[in-house]
Amino acid sequence: MKPAFNIYRTLPRHDCTLPSAVTIGNFDGVHLGHQAILEWLQQTAHERGLIPTVMTFHPHPRAYFAHMGNRPELVPTNISSVRDKLQSLIRHQVRQIVLLRFNQALASMSATDFINTLLVRGLATRWLLVGEDFRYGHKRSGDIDLLRRAGRHHGFDVRTIRDVGDSEGQRISSSTLRTALAVGEQERVSALLGHPYRLSGHVVHGRKLGRSIGFPTLNLHVPTQCAARSGVYVVQVHGLSGQVHKGIASLGVRPTVQDKGELLLEVHLLDAQPDAYGKLVCVEFLAFVRDEIHFPDLSSMITAIKDDVQYAHNYFAIHGLQKNT
Repeated sequence: MKPAFNIYRTLPRHDCTLPSAVTIGNFDGVHLGHQAILEWLQQTAHERGLIPTVMTFHPHPRAYFAHMGNRPELVPTNISSVRDKLQSLIRHQVRQIVLLRFNQALASMSATDFINTLLVRGLATRWLLVGEDFRYGHKRSGDIDLLRRAGRHHGFDVRTIRDVGDSEGQRISSSTLRTALAVGEQERVSALLGHPYRLSGHVVHGRKLGRSIGFPTLNLHVPTQCAARSGVYVVQVHGLSGQVHKGIASLGVRPTVQDKGELLLEVHLLDAQPDAYGKLVCVEFLAFVRDEIHFPDLSSMITAIKDDVQYAHNYFAIHGLQKNT
């Protein structure tokens, strides 16, 4: 049986007074750098009898300040939906997640109030892990030195972690991951994550065009300003049955059939067409095939889809399904 977990949107906790081991960050993507932090967190929490806890934010603080400054070009793209981020944290043995709305009240909170309200009274923090450059509080006035002084006063240890590097010594970060996703470098993406890139969602009703032309699709909404490059991908799909399904997917706004379409993920399964409406599925992106194209007519689009499907069949014939999921 999996251990229980709790998600809090406000602090202090209403149902728990147990002390916590805490780390703080956005954790967008939960890449290998994040995973190193979570491993240290979980290990220390186990050794000290604390609850492994992540404090994270929505929206991203950079997005909040970009909107406040009327600088939409500075808003970071979203690697994961909130649901996918929370699921990844839980998968890495986090048992307490604090998901705080980053708003004016949080942005205006003093560094001392951040410590006293959120860490001390909010979570009964006994051990805290943050990055060496971690800043907090109004105008980023709080630093590591203030945290350590507060820790000595309130009884919590403060540890810092340096950037985690890949096999070539390059820093692993959400920014690096966003760049790889933006250009469709799926092998690099998988290397940074430790697994293929994933998007999950409930299957929704579409326009049924795919079914009418012989390529029915599962349709999923994706995060706004999704970090992944729009285009066609070889994918594999979990959540429809006890097995993993092979597929080809299009991430984009469907320019051939809609003038102002919303971003949508459309997945055509190669090996089955189960009843899927309403089901929560997870789509893993294995290889980038081509960019999204505006076709001159439906016939040209159908020809391209047939080529994409054949590409996917060839890919799976060579590589098979990914096992490290």
